[in-house]
Amino acid sequence: MKSVDEQIALIERGTVDFHSREDLVKKLTRSLETEVPLTIKAGFDPTAPDLHLGHTVLIQKLRHFQLLGHQVHFLIGDFTGLIGDPSGKSDTRPPLTREDVESNAETYKEQVFKILDPEKTLVVFNSTWLGQLTSYDMIRLASELTVARMLERDDFKKRFEANKPISIHEFLYPLIQGYDSVAMQADVELGGTDQLFNLLMGRDLQRSRGQEPQVVLTVPLLEGLDGVNKMSKSLGNYIGISEPPDTIFGKVMSISDELMFRYYELLSDLSLAEIAQLQQEVAAGNVHPKAAKVGLAKELVARFHNQQAADEAERNFEQVFARHETPDTVDEVRLIVEEDQIWVPKLLVDAGLVKSTSEGRRLMQQQAVSIDGSKVEDSNAVVPATGTLLLKVGKRRFCRVLFS
Repeated sequence: MKSVDEQIALIERGTVDFHSREDLVKKLTRSLETEVPLTIKAGFDPTAPDLHLGHTVLIQKLRHFQLLGHQVHFLIGDFTGLIGDPSGKSDTRPPLTREDVESNAETYKEQVFKILDPEKTLVVFNSTWLGQLTSYDMIRLASELTVARMLERDDFKKRFEANKPISIHEFLYPLIQGYDSVAMQADVELGGTDQLFNLLMGRDLQRSRGQEPQVVLTVPLLEGLDGVNKMSKSLGNYIGISEPPDTIFGKVMSISDELMFRYYELLSDLSLAEIAQLQQEVAAGNVHPKAAKVGLAKELVARFHNQQAADEAERNFEQVFARHETPDTVDEVRLIVEEDQIWVPKLLVDAGLVKSTSEGRRLMQQQAVSIDGSKVEDSNAVVPATGTLLLKVGKRRFCRVLFS
C-alpha cells in the first residue's frame, strides 16, 4: 500500500464532500498498520439496464480505492430499488418490479467489471439483510428520524413547499440506505452529491449502534454532452459504456474543449499533474485541442472495449470527419419490400437509424439525411426498393441497405 498522504491525494481527486478527512486518515493509518484493507461501499439501484459515463465517475473512484489495495463492496439495491430513490426527484419515483430489478442487476454486474477489478470486488444485494427485517424492526428503524429532520432535505423541502405529494415510503429510503452501512460495516461510502443526506444517515446509524462511523465521500454529477445538464439518458446527452466504439469515440470528440478537461479529471487514468501539463500545452498552442480530445476518446474506448477498437475508431473518425469518407465497417440491413419503391422516412425506420417516421422527416428537413452521398431534404421523397443504398444520418450514423 502507498503511504497515507499518497492515498489521500488520489482519493481526494475529483471529490466534493468529505466527512471527514480526519476520520479517513485514522482508518488508513490503521489499515497500513494491520494490513487489513478498508471496506468501501457504493450502492446502485438497478433502475435502468445501461450505465453511462456519469455513473462511471463514481465507479472510477471505487477503482482508485482498489488500486490502493482496498476491498470494494458493490451494492446492488435490489430491495431499495423496489422503493424508488427520491434523491433529486421532484415527484415520487415509480418503484421497479422484481423482474426489472433482477434483469437490470445482471446487466450492471456485466458492465462494472469493464472498470473494476473483479478480484477486489464483492457484489452484494441488500435484500440479503433487509429482507430479514421484521415489521417491528422497520418501525424501530423509522423511530430514529423525525419528519422535521427529513424535511431538511432540499428535494423534500421543495416538494413540500410546492404542495407536491411525498409518500411515506420515501422517508424510509435514507434510513434503509443507512442501515445498509450498518449491515456491511462499511468504512467508506461513496455517492453523488445528491446522495449526501442519505450517506450521512449511514454515519448516524453506525454511531448509534456502536460502530465506527463511515467516511462519506461524494463525487460531482458529470455534465452531459451539452455541457450544461447532468448526463442523462432521458435528455439524450449521454455516452453509454456499452455503446459501439465509433459511437463512444464520436461523442467524446463532440464535447467542448473546456468540458474535455472536466472529463479528463473525472474519468481519465492520467495523473492530475499529467492533465495539468496537457492543459498547459493546449493553452500554449503546442498541442492542438483535437489531439488532446483524441487521446481521451481512445482511452475511454479502450477501457470499455479494447485498444484495437480504439485505434479503429480513430481511423474511422478521421475517414468520416476529416476526409469525408465512408468508414471501413458499416452495418448492413437486408430489407424485403413488396412495392417497387419506399418512402425515405420509412426506410430510415426500417434500417434502424431513427425511431419514427416523424423523426426521419425532421432530420431530412434539417439536411441531416444522405443517400449514396446526396442529401435528401424532401420529406415526401421515395427511392427505388432495388439494389443497394448507403444511408447516412447526422455525422456518424451509417447503414448499407440491401433490398431483396
